[in-house]
Amino acid sequence: MNNIIACIDHSPAAEAVCDYASWASLQLDAPLTFLHVLDDDHYPAPQDFSGNIGLGSREHLLERLATLDEERGRLAREHGQHLLDDAKQRARDAGVEKPHCSQRHGDLVDSLKELESDIRLLIMGRQGESSAELADQVGSQIESVVRSLSRPILVVPKTFVAPRRFVIAFDGSPTSRKCVEMIASSPLFRALECRLLMVGEGDNEAQQQMTWASELLSRAGFNPTQDIRQGIIEDTILQHCDQVGADVLAMGAYGHSRIRQFFVGSTTSNLLARIRLPLLLLR
Repeated sequence: MNNIIACIDHSPAAEAVCDYASWASLQLDAPLTFLHVLDDDHYPAPQDFSGNIGLGSREHLLERLATLDEERGRLAREHGQHLLDDAKQRARDAGVEKPHCSQRHGDLVDSLKELESDIRLLIMGRQGESSAELADQVGSQIESVVRSLSRPILVVPKTFVAPRRFVIAFDGSPTSRKCVEMIASSPLFRALECRLLMVGEGDNEAQQQMTWASELLSRAGFNPTQDIRQGIIEDTILQHCDQVGADVLAMGAYGHSRIRQFFVGSTTSNLLARIRLPLLLLR
């Protein structure tokens, strides 16, 4: 569990993914691998049509189909390799010494599940190439990846801004406490300004939870500010990030069951759909 894995495709966010991945690699002093997955739905593997010759079929047409699929797959692999080469050079220019590249054919979630044991941080664009033209739509793969993997995931917009200040959305739940513990034990945000935000009633329990989180972060070398605000959770978090000039939002991901999310929605999903900052999701 040591590699930074950055998923890249031909979306507008590809350059930002490279830049955030390079930044994270340098912050964590961890190796960086760029991953490009050729999805079976868009780039099917070459097929054998030899068993399909039957009533109404023409052998030469099936042979042409096979040849076209093979050529399409070859061009997709070649195009992807150029993308990986450009990403590797961009990372080198940013100061990463030995970035690596990997190209796979298949389903993105399945590919990441196979690599999960070696992932320290996964970085993905907020939109993939299939949804790049829909400005307010989250990439179709994001939620599936977040729900399937237990590794930290940084979801980034299409423009890179070197992080200076980050906000932790904290609610005192086990998931958010784990989030604070992971941030405190990691060098990813070291030397960055830290702000701790809770949305809810500022009662005694909330104050105790905030004190616990603040003291833990302080012992790790941060100097966190504390803020408890009332309001609609997603709106309040986004407004706070905008007001303080946050460059990254960190939070625990999917703290409730799928059944509850089906009926009342999920803060994670709502923020993914609305946020324009990098969002670090911790499980």
